[in-house]
Amino acid sequence: MAAGDRSASEGLTPDELMEVLVRAGIVVVLVVLSFRIFSPFMSVLLWGAILAVALYPLHLRFVGWTGGRQGLAASLLVAIGLILIGGPVILLGGMFADHIQGAYQAFTSDSVTIQPPSPSVADWPLIGERVYAAWSSAAADLPAFIETLQPQIGKLAAQALAMATSTMGAVLVFLAALIISGIMMAYGSSGSTAVERIMSRLAGVENGPRLHRLTTATIRSVAIGVVGVAFIQAILLGLGFVFAGIPMAGILAMIVLLLGILQLPALLVSLPAVVYLWWAGDGSTVMNVICTVYLLVAGMADNVLKPLLLGRGVDVPMPVILIGALGGMVSSGIVGLFIGAVILAVGYQLFMDWVDRAVPAPLAPGEDNPAP
Repeated sequence: MAAGDRSASEGLTPDELMEVLVRAGIVVVLVVLSFRIFSPFMSVLLWGAILAVALYPLHLRFVGWTGGRQGLAASLLVAIGLILIGGPVILLGGMFADHIQGAYQAFTSDSVTIQPPSPSVADWPLIGERVYAAWSSAAADLPAFIETLQPQIGKLAAQALAMATSTMGAVLVFLAALIISGIMMAYGSSGSTAVERIMSRLAGVENGPRLHRLTTATIRSVAIGVVGVAFIQAILLGLGFVFAGIPMAGILAMIVLLLGILQLPALLVSLPAVVYLWWAGDGSTVMNVICTVYLLVAGMADNVLKPLLLGRGVDVPMPVILIGALGGMVSSGIVGLFIGAVILAVGYQLFMDWVDRAVPAPLAPGEDNPAP
């Protein structure tokens, strides 16, 4: 009896079974060690891969402009991205620090004065009387009013500091990922071929290229839905800030753009702008109401724009992309926005392929059922 026939009928010998277990154990150890080595860089490398896929069509245009030089095109694209994103971040950080220092000095020198509220504030529904009382108390004696709010101010300051630290950390990771994406784009052709080979090995020769195209299209669709919505929202709120007479409207619009890219709500900017409009603005009540409604609607416009832009150009229903993006963001942050959409889109395609193989295609008119 041949060895193959013996193994099939009698099973593995103890020595052969031990050899299989040892090999499997070595593979598991290598996988675990590789993951532990890779895990500290997982976030930034995933971001780099996402940015490389999203920016690759633009990179190809730069390649054409630079005479086919992949490295130069990637370097130029990364340099432009660092200037457009890193420059405003450094500028905003310096201005924010200056404003904080100026506000602290103003409060310590008792040079801050607050205008008394208009009697019409007390007529606001639900909160009018409390807002009027607090505003009047602050206008009459600001240091005493701040003293009464010390516990709440301390908590808010701690939360604001934590949010600012997290935001700056996310921005730095984004800038590092942009540099890594440039390296990936410089080797984009060979990298894309390698990924397609891996997917073909995992999902089969027929499904591998299709899943590779689906993954690429999904990442680019989500990127357009994120960056595109952030850009539109920054323009809408920037125009609103200018129309309402809010100081530093351009800088506030840039902050809205950065918050949109980081998937933070634009209401973090529009709500303080509304407060400033009613506190220090010199417009009429009707004009303030119009500007308030506009700023609030523009600050929440992403809730409408994202479902419209997500999923465009992808052969998957938009609700699947939207649910995957939102679910991934809830579980894994902004990187999960892309990973969740890709996983759910690929899972949906694989599931529908399985369904289509199990269910026969509908018969054409006049066609008879095949013989059993």
